[in-house]
Amino acid sequence: MAREPTEAMQSNMKLLLGLLCWALVLTGSVVAGTAQETERFPAPGPGHKCPVCGMFVYRYPDWVASVTYTDGSTVFFDGVKDMFKYLFNLQKYDPARDVKQIVSVRVTEYYDTNPIEGRTAFYVIGSDVLGPMGHELIPLRTEAEALEFKKDHQGRGVLTYPQVTPATISRLD
Repeated sequence: MAREPTEAMQSNMKLLLGLLCWALVLTGSVVAGTAQETERFPAPGPGHKCPVCGMFVYRYPDWVASVTYTDGSTVFFDGVKDMFKYLFNLQKYDPARDVKQIVSVRVTEYYDTNPIEGRTAFYVIGSDVLGPMGHELIPLRTEAEALEFKKDHQGRGVLTYPQVTPATISRLD
């Protein structure tokens, strides 16, 4: 003769089932998010060199920037400064390309080191933080984070993507 589960047992089973469901949902979200990030933001491999300075980009994962074109190809850089040098002088670095072919510009966010869209990032200039090529624009996700970083690291200013000019970049060298 089988015993009926007690009310306490039923409650514990419901709690356990609920926790299991949440664990599956969270695991699925993490996996889906990771796959989506990887798909949207390809990482450089060992053979990718910065077209501006020639450094192997994969050695500097915390500084990677990239430009992706309509044909799906991606050009990687060892930092934001070199990415802007490339963009400002596309005729020199990649004469077969046109800025109209660019579908995405990605930079590595300083604090969480995740890729973010470079055209919406905020850039701190003149801070005490150096990148692989020396003085660097430091990309941050929000203006508030950029202002805080500027204060904490003696930055000179905060710029948006359209505010970065060839003169801005030349002052970093």
